[in-house]
Amino acid sequence: MKKFRGFTLAEVLITLAIIGIVAAITLPSLLVNVNEKAWDAQKKALHARLAQAIGQMNALGGYGTYTEGEDGNTTADTAAESFILDALSKVYKINNVCGPDKLSSCGIPSKITTLDAVSEINFPTKMSELNPVLLQNVGNIGLGEDSNVDTKAAAFETVNGESIAVFYNPYCGTDSSIYHFVQNKMCVNFVYDLNGKEGPNQVGKDVGFMTAFYRKNSTLVAPVPYKENAEISPSYSESKDVIDAAGACKLKGEDLRLPDRDEIASLFINAPLVNMVDSIGFWSGSIISVGNSGFTWGQDFSNGGRAPVSRSYTGYVRCVYK
Repeated sequence: MKKFRGFTLAEVLITLAIIGIVAAITLPSLLVNVNEKAWDAQKKALHARLAQAIGQMNALGGYGTYTEGEDGNTTADTAAESFILDALSKVYKINNVCGPDKLSSCGIPSKITTLDAVSEINFPTKMSELNPVLLQNVGNIGLGEDSNVDTKAAAFETVNGESIAVFYNPYCGTDSSIYHFVQNKMCVNFVYDLNGKEGPNQVGKDVGFMTAFYRKNSTLVAPVPYKENAEISPSYSESKDVIDAAGACKLKGEDLRLPDRDEIASLFINAPLVNMVDSIGFWSGSIISVGNSGFTWGQDFSNGGRAPVSRSYTGYVRCVYK
């Protein structure tokens, strides 16, 4: 009868060591992929819930308390908090509401990492910290109020454990088909952390943003941007303008596309979070018909202006995930 020899202790130990090394190499990447897929699903679910809530609101204005500061400037320290309590909570289930001085009590981290995973910044606590340009070129919206108000953020926690900071503009206007500044069209900007203060607290992973535009017929967009820009020089053929810009996204990845005009406006609102503060003009995938020529809506990041972009324009593209 043929005898079978067992493994020696040395062979077993070597095998276990190899398994350990392989596990050490592969498990972290597997865990990252699992976390990112879970975050993607959670982001989509959160966007769907908030979009439904915003759609149920008759208007995104008229909520907030305003006082006169010692320097004579108008302030709105409780505007966002009042919006959450008096408006959003009527159409969306909220666990906890925190004022501007207690954001951490709602799980908002003190610092977050930007989209490029290089810079760590303080979590914005008011409109000017979210993006200083938001306080420029405001007030021309026909509502009769001084809309140059640096409102403070408030926050709330959802029943699913998300922590959401709210940046509120009580003077947001309606949509326009001509040149305008999008900071006048932003009603509410949400910056969320899917797991509160737990890591990694990075934009594009557990941290993201959504923006509601327009006092009437409100839309809520939730762009998930790619980490870097692509520069384009479109041809003078009208039919190729957006095709060239879209092609720049395809070169970056098949799962990328051009943002529409509200999505690129949302990226402008949150520019410091996605490393777009030093850029000027960006293309969108939204077409506008002006006269007999085809134009694309472009977004200026230096002043917030949104306007039809001519076919001779050379600018940048920041792609978003499909």
